Amino acid sequence: MALLRRLHALRWWMISLITIGTILNYLTRATLGVAAPTLTGELGIGEKEYSWITGVFQLGIMLQPVGGYLLDVIGLKLGLALFVGAWSLLTMAHGLATGWLGFAGLRGALGVVEGAAQPAGMKVVSEWFPARERGLAGGIYNIGASFGALLAPPLVAWAVYNHDWRAAFLITGGLGLVWLIPWLFWYAPPARHRAIGDHERTLILAGQEPRLAGKQGRPVLRRLLRRQELWAIAAARFMADPVWGMLSLWMPLYLTTVRHFDLTEIALFAWLPFLAADLGCLFGPAVAAWLHRRGMHLIDARRSAFTLGAVMMTGMMFVTAVESPVLAVALLCLGGFAHQTLSVTVITMSSDLFPQGEVGTATGVAGMAANLGVLLFTLALGSLVDQVGYQPFFILLGVGDLVGAVLLWTLIRKPA
Repeated sequence: MALLRRLHALRWWMISLITIGTILNYLTRATLGVAAPTLTGELGIGEKEYSWITGVFQLGIMLQPVGGYLLDVIGLKLGLALFVGAWSLLTMAHGLATGWLGFAGLRGALGVVEGAAQPAGMKVVSEWFPARERGLAGGIYNIGASFGALLAPPLVAWAVYNHDWRAAFLITGGLGLVWLIPWLFWYAPPARHRAIGDHERTLILAGQEPRLAGKQGRPVLRRLLRRQELWAIAAARFMADPVWGMLSLWMPLYLTTVRHFDLTEIALFAWLPFLAADLGCLFGPAVAAWLHRRGMHLIDARRSAFTLGAVMMTGMMFVTAVESPVLAVALLCLGGFAHQTLSVTVITMSSDLFPQGEVGTATGVAGMAANLGVLLFTLALGSLVDQVGYQPFFILLGVGDLVGAVLLWTLIRKPA
């Protein structure tokens, strides 16, 4: 414990720990998408059945408000440990599946438990960071989403080449069980952590809004659901998250079937949009912080950063229009960068608008809307792509966030 007492800036160690957990969460999600060209061929799963497999996952993850509510009620440390243990074991169980129905059942259960990751990350941000640092902290932990997806192509390709696609699920699931050890040993809220110094504790508490900080207890769902700010965030995320569904679930199949990439080329290029997304995780909060330092209200600064990301997202409309596969990948990279620029910004707004004891539930409700958008998008894509191709879907992705920006500017009232 003497080593713990010598550590400084403990809040950044906390966000680093939750970031690693988020990396593993999204790594397990992305494993299926990268392995899809191999396992669908081996098991005789068509695009329509694959869309149902991915759709059932989205149905499960739409229960994210339940996960967020449980984290608010039973506490972050125990609650997240239970969820991580469950999603790790379920991921490993994918290696036992023999058909699309088995995959669908496992993906549905996986979605239910994996949905707790984002409310958990936002609760860490809310508890451990003053308002001026929440954007950066939220950006750092959201790097885990794109970095996990970035790791999936080379890791899964390595597992397929050296073993088979089943080994990929065993490896990615096993990593989550390893993460539980430092989480259970290390995490505690600032008020009870043995390694935090008085100066840092004061910095955290003094930098939080009195109307939000320290309000714990069971969330009042009826009051929470009546707030139009919640539905503005939820609607913006509904419009935004289909982009992530395209990148993590459908991009490998698009590159294989339309751009004729083989597995080696998938491993070489499919991670690049997620690297760009990592940069977007830092760019969005940096833009908001820059505007805030120059006198703009924090909520307006976040809305402006979201709008900038929405404008950049229009580049996705041209992915199928360009002839060059390299240029198509470049536009997918722009989409990943733009998506995380705006996504991190709108997710962080939950910690600006809701008390700490309601952040998990509010983030979960918005996450449910986000995953409903992914569900409807992926079902429509799976049903219609053979008839109309990918172009209408990329156009939809390019304009949806502009609608989300309008909703954020019109529905959210700035707190005094």
